[in-house]
Amino acid sequence: MSVIIAPRLEMSVGEREALDEMARSESLPFRKVRQARGLLMAADGIANEAIAREVGVKSDTVRAWRKRFSEDGVDGVGVIRPGRGRPPVISDETVNRIVSDTLHTRPPDGSTHWSTRTMAARYGVGKDTVARVWKARGLRPWRTETFKLSTDPLFEEKLTDVVGLYMDPPERAVVLCVDEKSQVQALERSQRSLPLKPGRAGTMTHDYKRHGTTTLFAALDTATGKVITDCRPRHRHQEFLGFLRLIEQNVPSHLDVHLVIDNYAAHKHPNVTGWLNQPKRADRWHIHYTPTSASWLNLVERWFRELTQKRLRRDSFTSVQQLIRAINTWTDHWNQNPKPFIWHRPAQEIITKVQRGRAALNHPTKTATHH
Repeated sequence: MSVIIAPRLEMSVGEREALDEMARSESLPFRKVRQARGLLMAADGIANEAIAREVGVKSDTVRAWRKRFSEDGVDGVGVIRPGRGRPPVISDETVNRIVSDTLHTRPPDGSTHWSTRTMAARYGVGKDTVARVWKARGLRPWRTETFKLSTDPLFEEKLTDVVGLYMDPPERAVVLCVDEKSQVQALERSQRSLPLKPGRAGTMTHDYKRHGTTTLFAALDTATGKVITDCRPRHRHQEFLGFLRLIEQNVPSHLDVHLVIDNYAAHKHPNVTGWLNQPKRADRWHIHYTPTSASWLNLVERWFRELTQKRLRRDSFTSVQQLIRAINTWTDHWNQNPKPFIWHRPAQEIITKVQRGRAALNHPTKTATHH
């Protein structure tokens, strides 16, 4: 069945900014927030039926919103004309308290977050009502994402240095992102995976037999996407120094070498720094350390993710040697048609975001379970 696409709702930049502020508000009435979200979607050319499904109303309601906005602009958003509309089932005050409690409190039983049922019981409303409020405000308390803000005192300096390498690399030089993926396990699954078929995802058994581990050293060329790899039994400074010698063999002698590496102790071992500072290398090799707790800044981590998801995680290996062969084969195919990972975000944008995160962590928040 074809979907009828409504024309984009025309609005000025100022009107869009006002609607965006309404849609993100935690204090405005629920109807204003929901209608603002719907109008922003209409401005993006999304079909009325799709908007209705997303915000939980009928498509005729979306059409009425569009008409009202064309007549009254932002001033008419969420405003009920005299004599119109049904009496609200839940008051704006209750909606605001549900939002506030979701963001700032915990349930009395000590649970880490609210569910629709525990919040509904708190305010004497239906769980579906709580779900609609959360959806309209973009709240998903059941989900969690990991994060870590760097406490490196030289965070801004190191970040600017590395991002500068990515976005404006030096001439007559190669920029290599280097790291090791330690403890890569050769896991033999207890049974073969079930065949993939419509309606069933890929499968693998939860139990396995361990056959040992290897450490994968990798250097990603940021310009071409090609990768130099080497698997070694351990990841001490001796193995890292051996990998640096492998890099030296693979990089043309007329090019300088810029390494992006983290602050792992083996990378700063006196034997490593001594090798790098030898006269024949001191002017050619340049080390750029990422800030502590900022592994996301090293692009080789993105390549490790590709390798893990596409080759390692779902397979079964009966020996370390079989695992190493699999890594080498996959890497060889990657290097036949490499794809560089392009860095787009300016350093200042990242610094601003980190500053907001630090301010949020340092700002006292309400943790009581009552008003």
